[in-house]
Amino acid sequence: MQRHLKEAFATMALALPIIVGQISQILMGVIDSMMVGHVGTVPLAASAFASGMFTLFVMFGIGLLMPVAVLASREHGAGNDAAGAIWLKHGVALALIAGGAEVAGMLGMATGFYHFGQPPEVLAVVNPFYTLITFSLVPALLFQVFRQFAEALGRPWMPMAIMLGGLALNIFLNWMLIYGHLGSSAMGLTGAGWATLVSRIAVLVVIYAWLRRAPTFRRVWPDTWFDGLNSERFREMLHIGVPASVMLLFEAGAFVSATVMMGWLGASALAAHQIALSCSAFTFMVPLGISMAVSMRLGKAVGEGRTTALRSIGFGGIGMACAFMSLAAVFFLLAGSWLARGFVDDPAVVALATRLLIVAAVFQLFDGIQVVSSGALRGLADVKIPASITFIAYWLLAIPGGYALGLHTSLESVGVWIGLASGLAVSAVLLTLRLVRLTRPESDLPRNA
Repeated sequence: MQRHLKEAFATMALALPIIVGQISQILMGVIDSMMVGHVGTVPLAASAFASGMFTLFVMFGIGLLMPVAVLASREHGAGNDAAGAIWLKHGVALALIAGGAEVAGMLGMATGFYHFGQPPEVLAVVNPFYTLITFSLVPALLFQVFRQFAEALGRPWMPMAIMLGGLALNIFLNWMLIYGHLGSSAMGLTGAGWATLVSRIAVLVVIYAWLRRAPTFRRVWPDTWFDGLNSERFREMLHIGVPASVMLLFEAGAFVSATVMMGWLGASALAAHQIALSCSAFTFMVPLGISMAVSMRLGKAVGEGRTTALRSIGFGGIGMACAFMSLAAVFFLLAGSWLARGFVDDPAVVALATRLLIVAAVFQLFDGIQVVSSGALRGLADVKIPASITFIAYWLLAIPGGYALGLHTSLESVGVWIGLASGLAVSAVLLTLRLVRLTRPESDLPRNA
């Protein structure tokens, strides 16, 4: 227990700036929802639908690029930061290729939105906002690559500060463009899209300039970005990144499916879903930050050959996540109505969002456990079996369960969320059991599984 606590505190020292950075990043979406919600229920519903589609693609891209953190951390643990910079170079190339393909796919998807059965009033206003956030995807993915590299080399504080600056810029631009201040016309939902795009480009420019000039990184900074790219390194990245992407896609797909089902229940249900999802996503950033820190610390421990510390690092992180998510659950139970009123004035939407937040309170603990467990397994380069677990939990349980309870019982919106909660619970249990198995004292050094 003492060793677990020691490792937990070491993880939190790395995780704290990552958590703050993650919170500032998700707050862009949360604040967009809050500010758009005061324009009306339909714009809030439209932002929910567009953001759901965007999440599907951005999570796939983030998963594909996660090897940058894992592999650069291992090189850092082995004392070879120059080799870590080679992974940065390959990560940038992969972000450009994958991001460009995803943008094309997203723009193509927009032509068929009418197939999703969403309320006509939502489809009438969604496309400008969706197009703008689509073009923000490549800057968002490139930022993730640079940020992961900095964190892997033990410099997480400046990326955190840059993301906070991006959040402040996004709030200012939202205020100006959504409501029409400082001579701007009131653009409503479209203004939120412009604010997001400009903010994501700005933070990318700033983090690139910092990395290029900081002494820690200048000595290993690539001289060129596209010469010397190696197909073997891409294969190694994809060996970890593709299963990680698929895993995130399964989870994100479950929530996007829930968003689509909410649209079938009407604009008010979709707006309430966006409120509850925004609140849940906000609290999720804490265990996600812990998960990222655990992944990097485990990768570094493997590089150093400290296999006896693996279990303590993994389960110390899980304990920290459980402690926070328990507090978050209590807050959702006690303050759900107050939170909902911060997004929208519609009493029916507030009442429904409050009920959804009760379900969110129930699955907080499971959500924290599953994300830290998956991050720990990723740090051990174990991604194929966790991807299978995620498929079972979300696509064989959460989505069918949510559909059955939400569309074929009187539970409706609440039933959809109960389905999501069941998937998170199964995922948490199975991923934790997998981590227990791989970190047994008698186990060999983890290999790709």
